Amino acid sequence: MSLGGLRDEAEIRGHRKTYIGAMPGRILQNMKKAGSNDPVFILDEIDKLSYGTGGDPSSSMLEVLDPEQNDSFYDNYLEMGYDLSKVFFIATANNLGAIQPALLDRMEVIDVTGYTIEEKVEIARQHLVPKQLDNHGLTKDQFSITKPVLKSLVEGYTRESGVRNLDKKVAKLIRSTAKDVAMGNEAVPSISKEQLETILGPSRERDIYEGNAHAGVVTGLAWTPVGGDILFIESSLAKGNGKVIITGNLGDVMKESATIALAYLKSNAERLGIDSRLFTSYDINIHVPQGAIPKDGPSAGVTLLTALTSLFTQKKVAPKLAMTGEITLRGKVLPVGGIKEKILAAKRAKITNILLCDKNRKDIEEIEAHYLKGMTFHYVQEMSEVLELAILDQKVKGAKKLEPAKKNG
Repeated sequence: MSLGGLRDEAEIRGHRKTYIGAMPGRILQNMKKAGSNDPVFILDEIDKLSYGTGGDPSSSMLEVLDPEQNDSFYDNYLEMGYDLSKVFFIATANNLGAIQPALLDRMEVIDVTGYTIEEKVEIARQHLVPKQLDNHGLTKDQFSITKPVLKSLVEGYTRESGVRNLDKKVAKLIRSTAKDVAMGNEAVPSISKEQLETILGPSRERDIYEGNAHAGVVTGLAWTPVGGDILFIESSLAKGNGKVIITGNLGDVMKESATIALAYLKSNAERLGIDSRLFTSYDINIHVPQGAIPKDGPSAGVTLLTALTSLFTQKKVAPKLAMTGEITLRGKVLPVGGIKEKILAAKRAKITNILLCDKNRKDIEEIEAHYLKGMTFHYVQEMSEVLELAILDQKVKGAKKLEPAKKNG
């Protein structure tokens, strides 16, 4: 039963028989269609229920999904209770935040993470390519694509947690071959990486680790609805009066993380070897590249603090290191979510060292061992541990020692 755009309570509970065209609700209609009182009932897109003039259908769903009440679900057309307690309801949703809290409380939530690149390659090889070959009337002899080319297709042309867009790209490649076959042109059965660009256009490669020769630049890890990604956080100083400028289309949570990071740095300046006069003599600019893309979330605290510490001490961050975690004013590091996606993003970017909260250790243990090959994990509880691990004592080549600006007069 698709719930997208449903905004009439009568669709769930049915109409009273006094109305013209009255009928049972779609719950009972589908029970009749199933021909059983204990079917598996899928409620698709339950987060897309909307509120309309016909009442609130999400409130009507409370009785359907509540195991304490659904043994006597009341349908207005039936005018008596109906037992739904034997039905196995499965609801799907993209965004838990859009579901009414009381309705969400009736359900057990199972998070289904996105596919990894390796999984997408196998899904394409074993399922998508054969399906599209059949749809386009081609044989395996007329079209073939190798695993390395499929991997390039996934990394360069799709950014999604599922495989819907990948299916479209595979279909486009096969259509190109089908056109050549239909027109009698000499078609090359095997698709190469060069042909991907010819058929699909330029690829959009993900960010890769570029090395770090500058103080104040740190690599963070981010979760997105289409998987993980790496995030560069840059910071710079200019003589001024202590103003903080934050750019890169950041949300309120990330701006607050930057404020907390700066507050922690000011309160621990003497211990970190930073001249406290610098905070009032220089303006600070914090920037996250790709400014057109909105960014927010509670996992950039450690990255922001490391960037600012690196900037004020003029010491660069350890190579091939990425980090994720939130911080408190006391200097505690807090755990964050989306660890699997973030780790896989770091692996794609050829990053070998990951720094994260000690309480996220259990998330790492749940990831298959072959995905973690060649990676080293550093677990921390305090911000002092982060700074010890992340920032080298080595000075940045050509960097000058920061001095408080002299005021005129």
